[in-house]
Amino acid sequence: MKKWFQRSYMGLVFLFLYLPIAYLVLFSFNSGKSKVIFSGFTLKNYADLFTDQQIMQALLNTLIIAGISSIVSTIIGTMAAMGIQRLRKWQRNAVMNVTYIPVLNPDIITGISMMLFFSALGISLGFGTVLLAHITFNIPYVILAVMPKLRQVDYSAYEAAEDLGASPALAFRKALLPQIMPGVISGFLMALTLSVDDFVVTFFLRGVEVETLATVIYTTTKTRISLSMNALCGVMVVVVLIILILANLPQKQQKPKKEERI
Repeated sequence: MKKWFQRSYMGLVFLFLYLPIAYLVLFSFNSGKSKVIFSGFTLKNYADLFTDQQIMQALLNTLIIAGISSIVSTIIGTMAAMGIQRLRKWQRNAVMNVTYIPVLNPDIITGISMMLFFSALGISLGFGTVLLAHITFNIPYVILAVMPKLRQVDYSAYEAAEDLGASPALAFRKALLPQIMPGVISGFLMALTLSVDDFVVTFFLRGVEVETLATVIYTTTKTRISLSMNALCGVMVVVVLIILILANLPQKQQKPKKEERI
């Protein structure tokens, strides 16, 4: 009875989460204009999606902002985490408590405060302000992802590399970086996801020139939403599934090797 209840509960949870997505993807192939009645199968909505200049430009802006901001924030966040790890315990705790503030802070406060800050400096809102904002709010997430790995690092390998004549940069790249690489990758993926997904901060800082996927989708909700938006969501779902499959392949390949050793 207990197992039946647990399975039923999990089934309802997954149904609630994924049924709307499945419905969205299904109607991206609808030949009609209705979002309720499925008239027939077609790829026209996907053709309209890839010929829509506004959406393609928004996609390009999103990828550029997300790519640059995630790379820069990963570098800065990793360096910051290494510096924080070398502080005394009370100093480290104080800095980490401050680091949690941007993570817990509502996005609308972050967006408005940054907008007012740039306006006070006389900086016009646009691509640059959006990029700087994304880098800023991504850094704390990278720090929080790298810090647990730094606590597990064996610094003896780094010290041995320096004793053998390696420069600090070479010792870091060969002895320290491989140990914290899982945390660095996690921080990068987190920053990339947050940047692509962000709407509130981008909305306040984009000015009148920059459009991202989030802002374009929001704009279309004010009028009649075309089925090309369903197609866009379908493409994003497929991309996420491919990334998840590729991310899990190395783990599946490692299991047979471990079994052979046993």
